[in-house]
Amino acid sequence: MTDIARLRDFVAETARLVADTTDEAILLAALAPKLKDLIAHDDWLPDAYAVADGARYRQYLLYADPLDRFSIVSFVWGPGQGTPVHDHRVWGLVGVLRGEERSVSYARQADGSLRGGMPERLQAGQTAAVSPEIGDIHAISNGLADRSSISIHVYGGNIGRIRRAVYDAESGTSSEFISGYSNDSVPNLWPDRTAA
Repeated sequence: MTDIARLRDFVAETARLVADTTDEAILLAALAPKLKDLIAHDDWLPDAYAVADGARYRQYLLYADPLDRFSIVSFVWGPGQGTPVHDHRVWGLVGVLRGEERSVSYARQADGSLRGGMPERLQAGQTAAVSPEIGDIHAISNGLADRSSISIHVYGGNIGRIRRAVYDAESGTSSEFISGYSNDSVPNLWPDRTAA
């Protein structure tokens, strides 16, 4: 049984925070513990937004702010699945709900190429931040070879509509893309609206 109220509360808290400040550092510091609290509970994500695909990872939209100030997404990674090297162009927070993620951050070199850092592992309950200011180029993959992993991402914009880039790490060349989403409908955050 899912308790969608946890997601509804997180959406409301995020909306209040983005309304109160545009300072990225303040926002990330205030939002990170709230995301950590959300992913500490694994009883709220509806099953429809936790389904893996055999061919590639899934990016399910859970909520998009009507003013495009933020979006909340579940990423579902099947065994062996991951992203190409890519950027976001907005701030973001990642929290692992189930399983484990492997992340490699990239930094641009003087010759234009990208250098990958040491792989980092995020396990269930852990969070990390990305942004153009603190480091925005990375590649993510499932850290588990035998089962799916799920992470919850919060972005400072509607990430499925933002024109971003994927990169060739050796040359540093980029190609633009818009990711879109794997779903056509979002969860009902108010299923108990007729309850007394």
